[in-house]
Amino acid sequence: MKIETQCLHAGYSPKNGEPRVLPICQSTTYRYDSTDHVGALFDLSVPGHMYSRISNPTVAAVEEKIAALEGGVGALCTTSGQAANLIAVLNICSAGDSFLAVPTIYGGTINLFAVTLKRFGIECIFVPPDASEEEILAAVQPNTRLIFGETIANPAVCIFDIEKFARAAHKKDIPLVVDNTFATPVLCRPMEFGADIVTHSTTKYMDGHAVQVGGVIVDSGRFNWDNGKFPELTEPDESYHGVRYTQDFGKAAYITKARVQLMRDLGCYPSATAAFYLNLGLETLPLRMERYCQNAEAAARFLSKQEQVDFVNYPALEGDPGHALAEKYLPGGCSGVIAFGVKGGRAAAVRFMDSLKLASNEVHVADIRTCVLHPASATHRQLTDEQLIAAGISPGLIRLSVGLENIEDILADLQLGLDSL
Repeated sequence: MKIETQCLHAGYSPKNGEPRVLPICQSTTYRYDSTDHVGALFDLSVPGHMYSRISNPTVAAVEEKIAALEGGVGALCTTSGQAANLIAVLNICSAGDSFLAVPTIYGGTINLFAVTLKRFGIECIFVPPDASEEEILAAVQPNTRLIFGETIANPAVCIFDIEKFARAAHKKDIPLVVDNTFATPVLCRPMEFGADIVTHSTTKYMDGHAVQVGGVIVDSGRFNWDNGKFPELTEPDESYHGVRYTQDFGKAAYITKARVQLMRDLGCYPSATAAFYLNLGLETLPLRMERYCQNAEAAARFLSKQEQVDFVNYPALEGDPGHALAEKYLPGGCSGVIAFGVKGGRAAAVRFMDSLKLASNEVHVADIRTCVLHPASATHRQLTDEQLIAAGISPGLIRLSVGLENIEDILADLQLGLDSL
């Protein structure tokens, strides 16, 4: 099936007389006819659900759908994008390990990686997104377990060179993890360019309606975990009566371990109702992404022609530094997020935003409604000036998330902001 059809049909196929729409299985537990069957569930030798802390029929259907959309062997939904990135790293990193990441990633992820994981004894080494392959290889240490980046950076809106970082990662026998939140699999499927693991904050475009926080991890099933560097996947897991993930689950070793070990222990699994809302968003994702891209490109071109505007970051524009990478990885469009600055710095940015009538000033992005944010004052407020610069965030940078309103109304609202300067 093509991706538009997968968004509607993958993950759930009702049988004769069953509900056409994915039902909400709002239950914490499941009944079985025998003790032996329950034991087989815990041995992972038969399919089924033990407890809704680690799996649920409604959530499982959505996981299957997202795995199909990204081209992976399996997926694990979480209660937030932060939880997804945390589990993606902790699944193969322990105290004493390190991993690489580019500093242009979301500010909350930078804080998770550089501060919280540091407290756990895991070091994040930041490398510039424009680093050469040789520089990336030189940054990899003997204890480095993975490389991490975002397809479209939040909020700098620069493009991650997936193939370059994948080549470097694979030369060192470590996986590449890519956060594909802004692109979604409609615009880019990172696994087709060498990514091994993909994560999302499903709160954003996948949900699309600002109603449900969530995240997901997708396993490509293509990485060779038997290369001698990942004993947690190849040696017996004593916390799960000696299961060997690569031996027992083959290509699904990584995502199975994430579920039965980390999700079991951390318990950040979404509810059936949360998955139901997410599925509603997924069903219209291709249609929405098309309109987001159309509206955003029109808004970016409008802003780039205004004398009050200092810069516009939107890779679909021909003069953008990321335009060549966007043509390679995002030929269908660059999502609905624009980063731009107005002349006059922070004070002018605040005046512009406070003058808007249609766009909401809110801590969100990728909604069906247009919204704006000043990252240096909000989502990236915890970063130092040096970290802000590394993340591509100037004091006057505005993140504009273009919604699905009529483009003429969006441009008229932007004009209100410009007229205030």
